[in-house]
Amino acid sequence: MRPGSFNANLTRRGFIAVGTGALATIALASCTPTPRFITPGGAPVGQAELARGGTGHVTRVGLVSAENQIDLAGTTANTWSFGAIPAPTIRLTAGDTLRATVHNQLPDNTSVHWHGLALRNDMDGVPGATQAPIGVGKKFTYEFVTAQPGTYWLHPHVGPQLDRGLYGALIVEDPDEPLHYDDEWVVVLDDWLDGVTGTPDEVLDELRGGMGGMMGSGGTGSHMMMGARSDLLGGDAGDVRYPHFLINGRPPADPETFASAPSKRVRIRIINAGSDTAFRVALGGHRLTVTHSDGFPVNSVNTDAILIGMGERYDVLVTLGDGVFPFVAMAEGKGDRALAIVRSGPGDTPSASVTIPELTRSVLTADALVATANAALPTRSIDPELTATLSGSMMAYDWAINGRQFDPAKPLAGALGVIQGERVRLRIKNTTQMWHPFHLHGHTYQHSEAGPRKDTSIVLPGTSLSVIFDADNPGLWAAHCHNIYHAEAGMMTILGYQTS
Repeated sequence: MRPGSFNANLTRRGFIAVGTGALATIALASCTPTPRFITPGGAPVGQAELARGGTGHVTRVGLVSAENQIDLAGTTANTWSFGAIPAPTIRLTAGDTLRATVHNQLPDNTSVHWHGLALRNDMDGVPGATQAPIGVGKKFTYEFVTAQPGTYWLHPHVGPQLDRGLYGALIVEDPDEPLHYDDEWVVVLDDWLDGVTGTPDEVLDELRGGMGGMMGSGGTGSHMMMGARSDLLGGDAGDVRYPHFLINGRPPADPETFASAPSKRVRIRIINAGSDTAFRVALGGHRLTVTHSDGFPVNSVNTDAILIGMGERYDVLVTLGDGVFPFVAMAEGKGDRALAIVRSGPGDTPSASVTIPELTRSVLTADALVATANAALPTRSIDPELTATLSGSMMAYDWAINGRQFDPAKPLAGALGVIQGERVRLRIKNTTQMWHPFHLHGHTYQHSEAGPRKDTSIVLPGTSLSVIFDADNPGLWAAHCHNIYHAEAGMMTILGYQTS
């Protein structure tokens, strides 16, 4: 089931000049040998969208990507964002249509990817695969049915723009919500350096220089982080040194406060929008009941803390005590943290350096979860078995999948191929000495035959993760490490639906 190489002579500059349809025509005419692939604008994509049905209700949203500033407890940093950081949460009900018009006022091309949603392929927001980028001063309208309830988010898919302020939560409500809770709190975690120690582009340039790049940044020192270690992550915890870690756009010196009342049952939707940092998350004085992972329900599990990689989301329930409690997101292996405050009664506000014992007690990872009966994939025979081998090293910064570094000018080179209707087993094999949060666009998969349904999973160094999914959403879908610097250095490929 391996397609041939994509050999079109199409440069980055040439790609920007053509639309998705023209790109698909050039690409598919140049595939040697066959198979051919279903294009983002192909009839099967529209047919899959029609099959989702929907309520007919349309939620209209305007997003302006522009240069802005963020206040980091008195330090002003220049960045790019959709206004507030995070962007105002978008909410709609499962089956509703989202119509989001993005106006690009940045000095560079951009896009919006709707992370975790099984949406129509031409709305996925991946230049080089599903659309031309949104040019400077241009607008683009994304429109698609949101069929599956859950906790999702949005961010660009151009260069390392994710490591700026261009992100926000997208909540798709369940019209038949089975959970019972009194309040809800959306928590977006982030690692931050933009406008403080440099820009994401400068960081990427330094990292691409490998270990020699440590001497190349000048100024206040290297962006490259050495000695970040985590047993939970199997060793090396990350590549990048960050001066700040944020919850909902605020650092520990100026934390957000979530106000509620004693005995209230709160649903906390936790999103890791970071670019290079896993977080160990806990609420002081409380245990967490995990109910969802990456938008899909799991059999409830109680824990003290959760490990959440970049791109992952966890929903938890907690019944609040009476007082003031620190919500701490430790930057795993990096010796720092993000902080927010939960206030349900009188009491002093915890200090920015507060320690809580929950972080060193039971820490939940995805392998402890099981999909609920209504979320689990039905049993059926496996058709193709594919492998995505993750390779590369910090030394050379040559991250790749199946021995090939992704090239936006040749997006189908090395692509994985499936046929619509197949049950697919994908083996994600990590041959590197570093962990990777692997993300598959347009689908949710299940860990083995009994684990949770997810779209982003931590794959530890030297290990393999076996997942299964149904090929029920035709098109060209990115699959990549959600460490944005690993992805930009080449750890990305395309899962393509073959036409025959």
